[in-house]
Amino acid sequence: MNFNTTIPISKSSNPIDYDSRIISLGSCFAQNIGEKFSYFKFQNTVNPFGIIFNPVSIENLISRAVNNQKFTENDIFFHNDLWHCFEVHSELSHSDKTIFLDRLNQILSDFHLQIFKSTHFQITYGTSWVYRNKSSNSIVANCHKVPQSQFEKEILSVATIEKSIQNTIDLIQKVNPNCQFIFTVSPVRHIKDGFVENQRSKAHLISALHNFVTLFLSKCNYFPSYEIMMDELRDYRFYAEDMLHPSQTAIDYIWKRFSENYISEENFATMEEVCSIQKGLAHRPFNPNTASHQKFLNTLKNKIVKLQEQFPRINF
Repeated sequence: MNFNTTIPISKSSNPIDYDSRIISLGSCFAQNIGEKFSYFKFQNTVNPFGIIFNPVSIENLISRAVNNQKFTENDIFFHNDLWHCFEVHSELSHSDKTIFLDRLNQILSDFHLQIFKSTHFQITYGTSWVYRNKSSNSIVANCHKVPQSQFEKEILSVATIEKSIQNTIDLIQKVNPNCQFIFTVSPVRHIKDGFVENQRSKAHLISALHNFVTLFLSKCNYFPSYEIMMDELRDYRFYAEDMLHPSQTAIDYIWKRFSENYISEENFATMEEVCSIQKGLAHRPFNPNTASHQKFLNTLKNKIVKLQEQFPRINF
């Protein structure tokens, strides 16, 4: 007897391999998937400007990077002893104004080059709810704990999201016409918006993505991470303690479903070898001076050398 339903996923016609260059952008679930790519030693860039939840803010950063539009003093502000930027996550905020601006522009410069070289963009949208800064009339990526009175909360329409997706793809393809796109909706529940409001938000994202992706199947894929969480993993035991984020078990399961369909099967053996090495490196012996442990270390070293002969760029 089968106690869950399995969502059918079509295999990618342009799968990821160890020569691919991947950029993972978006919500904290993009971070989860990006960390999996990094663990298995794929060439991967994850959220260079931190976690970004809504499509418009992702589009704005892509536009800035593609056009190499540097951050200036007009783009930053001082609040609660730190310099912030409404376009990026607070993890980048800094107490020193010059260091903060220099860091933003260095990340921007690196991201600009990465967009040119990347083969796959994995973009995860988290929410349709956005905050608009009243003084600039612009949508922010992060409010940085600025008083709520300075913002208006609104939900992006399906049409607005579709337009933002189109703009994002057009910007990237202007400089990198051969890249592939994998879109997904984050399975993280944004309950702070409200239970009904969260579902409405996800519905807008899903509707916009399906309206768009079906027209551009040669370049775009939709991976149903939200649907897998809601249907295949329909149980609170697959959530973390906050009952909002997927547990590690759920992340591992969704990654398995992703890798089965979006990574080239010819690379599965290499992934298994990388995983074996990673587990070996994480092993902590009770007594590191024993002969058996020294033999273990020597075997592990030989595995790394052999793998690096095939993939010289891989480092552990």
